[in-house]
Amino acid sequence: MAETEVYLPGTNYALLTSPTFGETARPDWFEPGWWNSRARPVGEGGRGGAWFIHREDGDWVLRHYRRGGLPAKVSERTYLYSSERRCRSFAEFRLLTHLRARGLPVPEPVAAYYHRPSPWLYQAAILVRRIPRAQPLPASDRYREAALWVQVGRMIRTFHDAGLDHVDLNVDNILVAGDCVYLIDFDRCRLRDPKGRDGWRASNLRRLSRSVEKRCRSLPDVERAHLWQCLFNAYQG
Repeated sequence: MAETEVYLPGTNYALLTSPTFGETARPDWFEPGWWNSRARPVGEGGRGGAWFIHREDGDWVLRHYRRGGLPAKVSERTYLYSSERRCRSFAEFRLLTHLRARGLPVPEPVAAYYHRPSPWLYQAAILVRRIPRAQPLPASDRYREAALWVQVGRMIRTFHDAGLDHVDLNVDNILVAGDCVYLIDFDRCRLRDPKGRDGWRASNLRRLSRSVEKRCRSLPDVERAHLWQCLFNAYQG
């Protein structure tokens, strides 16, 4: 899928869109207030700053890039600007485009945006298509099925074999929609040499394991350990 860059002369905005929307994309799309009642906050996971956008041609998800931890006390949404290539929204848009071209189960990117309030600072946001009927893993009605955890383990291995280092691999970034599973939220993620050192793979899995321990407390310890082992065995193949 090609991409369309939209620069607005005389402004401090830049957009990157899918060919479907091209130059019809506008900065207003990235402000939830512009959508009025069609924007609804996302309630699961994350730091806030995400909304479901209702549209007749299929819903979208709007996500503002926000800092966590101590940096958020200084500035919640503002980042240092070094180059467009390193702008978080544009980087994630292009990574999603690449992963979809590889046939991997990720959301379709709609548009990416950044705003530079000064030459050395920027704020960013991204729009992706919402996956119909998708729920985070802990909210799925298949949550306690060993077969689902096997499916998730195989999916993660497929991403790793493609070189995808998902730096925030957690159960809320794994979506279940019917018989399908998806991976979402690729901020700061990167492609690595899948034949190189694999410390990043182990790091991803440790992060996911901690997430399972934290977010799946409703499961008895023995059952949670069993389901994790199903995932891990499937990952190892």
